[in-house]
Amino acid sequence: MFNDFWGNAGVAEALEQMIAQGRLAQTLLFSGPEGLGKATLARRLGARLLGRAEQIEQDDLSLPHNRATVADREKLSSEKRNEDPLQFATHSDFVTFAPDGPLRQITIQQSRLLKEQAQYLPHKGKRRIFVIDHVDRANEQAANSLLKTLEEPPDHLILIMTAENSYDLLPTIRSRAVPFHFARLSTDEMHEFVRARGLDQPERRIALAAGSPGLAVSIDLEAYDKRRAAMLALLKVAAGVAAFGSWVPVSEGIGRSKADKLDFYLKVLYELLRDLLLLHEGSDEIRNQDIRGDLEALAAAVEFAWIRKAVAKVDEIAELIRRNIQKTIALDSLAIELRG
Repeated sequence: MFNDFWGNAGVAEALEQMIAQGRLAQTLLFSGPEGLGKATLARRLGARLLGRAEQIEQDDLSLPHNRATVADREKLSSEKRNEDPLQFATHSDFVTFAPDGPLRQITIQQSRLLKEQAQYLPHKGKRRIFVIDHVDRANEQAANSLLKTLEEPPDHLILIMTAENSYDLLPTIRSRAVPFHFARLSTDEMHEFVRARGLDQPERRIALAAGSPGLAVSIDLEAYDKRRAAMLALLKVAAGVAAFGSWVPVSEGIGRSKADKLDFYLKVLYELLRDLLLLHEGSDEIRNQDIRGDLEALAAAVEFAWIRKAVAKVDEIAELIRRNIQKTIALDSLAIELRG
């Protein structure tokens, strides 16, 4: 079907049938966990309909030059970003809108630009394709502006939206799109994928990726281990098995690192709490097998209610990320509240 696309064959086949029957919907919503290939399949679909796949693939947001563009824009003032809303368009008829700025949001300026450009006819052929990556990160103004385009899309426009959780979107946006849910790959599929890519430390990557080929490729194991050591120290202090003073230098180190964002640490925290819960309930299917001893000792020291409270507190912090909460304050507060 679609070249070099792994997993979710049902989604790929459904799109193939829509194309073959000439019934491809104008608005598509690809939802599912991070790293399952939602944006990848959007690009493959664009290449199938528009050609010039090598140009469209240049809009892959995981490529170094695109990552650098997004990172550099964080240093700009909001006024400068608003004057030049973020978009990627190596192919003239394939445009990708990605989260922008320190809070990584789809902005009202991007939605307005999309609405304006949607009216332009294709440079070649019959279609233009717009991708809104992480549409669930659209702020309220941007979501309402986007809705106006969805209500009356030009005949030539195909709009593909990606989201981790479709229920984070306005119901009116969900109702105007044909939904496709992406599921995690099976263990066998992940083994096949990792072998085909020739990735190092394959077993560890498979365990940490949890069925996500994109994460298996992109995870920086050295950086992950540093964040995991910090979050393990936090949990030990929060559970009362280590002195609070041991957390202070770790917290200060996190504060000095401008590159590491709070959400990177929260993702690791969720993974550790998941493993703690499984060990607490007698399951061996943990992802961080290499620190099993530390996790078993910690699981023996806490109750289920403590783990549940910890997850709820991390959820609260995750909700505050878009308000630009300081990471050290958030993590210090988490340790204090759980320790109490």
